[in-house]
Amino acid sequence: MSARHLVLSGIAKSFDGPSGRQLVVDGFELEVEAREFVALIGHSGCGKSTVLSMVAGLATPDTGSIVLGGRAVKEPGPDRGMVFQSACLLPWMTALQNVLLAVEQVMPSATRAQQRASAMHHLELVGLDDAADRRPAELSMGMRQRVGLARAFACKPDVLLLDEPFGMLDSITRMELQDVLLSLWSEHRITALMVTHDVDEALLLSDRVVMMTSGPRAHVGEILDVALERPRDRRLLVEDARFDAMRDRVIGFLEERAGRHVAPAEEASDELEHEDDAESLSLGETSAKAEATISSSAP
Repeated sequence: MSARHLVLSGIAKSFDGPSGRQLVVDGFELEVEAREFVALIGHSGCGKSTVLSMVAGLATPDTGSIVLGGRAVKEPGPDRGMVFQSACLLPWMTALQNVLLAVEQVMPSATRAQQRASAMHHLELVGLDDAADRRPAELSMGMRQRVGLARAFACKPDVLLLDEPFGMLDSITRMELQDVLLSLWSEHRITALMVTHDVDEALLLSDRVVMMTSGPRAHVGEILDVALERPRDRRLLVEDARFDAMRDRVIGFLEERAGRHVAPAEEASDELEHEDDAESLSLGETSAKAEATISSSAP
């Protein structure tokens, strides 16, 4: 591994909720090395997406600092590629135009032909070269996410941020897109930070799994090194005793350290609902800012 590339120190973030100001994340500490793939996992409402939005520059920490490549993160920038649950494509543009919009930002001195060639290359990498002239309404949800991945990688960012990018997909499409992401990441080897609720997905994709405690005041509870060789084949992983052991460890943390197994079902449900109320404000703010950031680049 290379030297640390992304450093989050003493991060805290609060939001106004139905019961007043709520501290969603508190004392969050994490260092991510260059070319490392890290997965954030935890119960709903623990602040995973809040952390990601702060790294993206779409939200500002109350306290603490975020440093990427030696520079403090203060606002969104092309050094961070973002893929959300929904692709956030501009509906009046084709798939090619949506990717080209990002390419223009990172290759301003290139010729139009060079920019178009780069955009088409990344659509080809996700298997959408035949759909380049289709608009989002003509694409399936899985195809839209492929465009989102192509756009993110086309930016050649210093860090790729993924906020449950496959969470809204059916299981078959989800597996297909996981393989696409693995292929793209293996080729580009850029630093990646991904939020997921799926334990198997975290172990398949990442070098480390960062387990967050339940909110409010969530922080890093435990970090698991995923000591599995690359490239990874999901068919072989399910027969690997190491995979089973790591899976049990993550699930055990989520059940025992988060306390879900000792809380009455109704009480636990109420607690998670209140946590979601606070973080939903973060997600709404993040989505709105993301769409505004993308739209502001449009001609």
